[in-house]
Amino acid sequence: MKVAEKILQDLLAGNQRFLQGSAKGKVWQARNRNAGQSPKAIVLGCADSRVPIETIFDQGPGDLFVIRVAGNIAAPSQIGSIEFAVENFSVPLVIILGHTHCGAIEATMTTLETNSSVESDNLKSIIDYIAPAIAELCSTKTPQDQRTFQCLLANIRGSANKLQQDSTILANLIASGQLAVVSAYYDIDLGTVNIID
Repeated sequence: MKVAEKILQDLLAGNQRFLQGSAKGKVWQARNRNAGQSPKAIVLGCADSRVPIETIFDQGPGDLFVIRVAGNIAAPSQIGSIEFAVENFSVPLVIILGHTHCGAIEATMTTLETNSSVESDNLKSIIDYIAPAIAELCSTKTPQDQRTFQCLLANIRGSANKLQQDSTILANLIASGQLAVVSAYYDIDLGTVNIID
C-alpha cells in the first residue's frame, strides 16, 4: 500500500525533526468548522503524558486521528473509534504505538507475576486486555528489563491483532489492501519511534 507507506515515512521524518530540534512548529489556526477533518493517519497510543503523539511526529492539528488509552489497548470503544475514522475519513494507515516505561504493562506484569488482584474494576479491565498477550512471557526466566521489553512488544502486537479479530470492517479493509496497520513503540529515553512490524 504505497499511500500508507508514504504517510508512514512522512511521520518518521517528523520524528527525526522532533529529535533534531528542527520541528516545523505548526500552530493552531482558526478553520471553518464546517470544513471537516481529513487526518492522514490514525494512532492508537497510550495515555502516558510523556508521549505527546502529535509532537513526537511533528504534526499539527488535523493531521492525526489520535486515540489514547492506558496501555494502548484495543477495547471495543477504541476499535469503534478506528472504524469511525477509517469509514468517515478514508484513512489508510493505523499505527499502534506503545512506549517504553509503560505503567500499564508494568502493572499487568506485577499482577501476573505475583498472582495479585486489582481493587478497581476499571483498572482491572485494562489489565485484562493486556494480560493475554504477555502472560506467557511473564513466566520466563529472562532478566526483568528484557522481559518488560518483550511484554511491551507483545502487547502492541496483541492490540494490532485485535483490530482484525474483533472488527470485520477493519479485517476486510486490511485484506483488500485499503488499510495498513503498523506496530511501533516510542522510546521515552531516546525520543525515537521504532517500527516493529
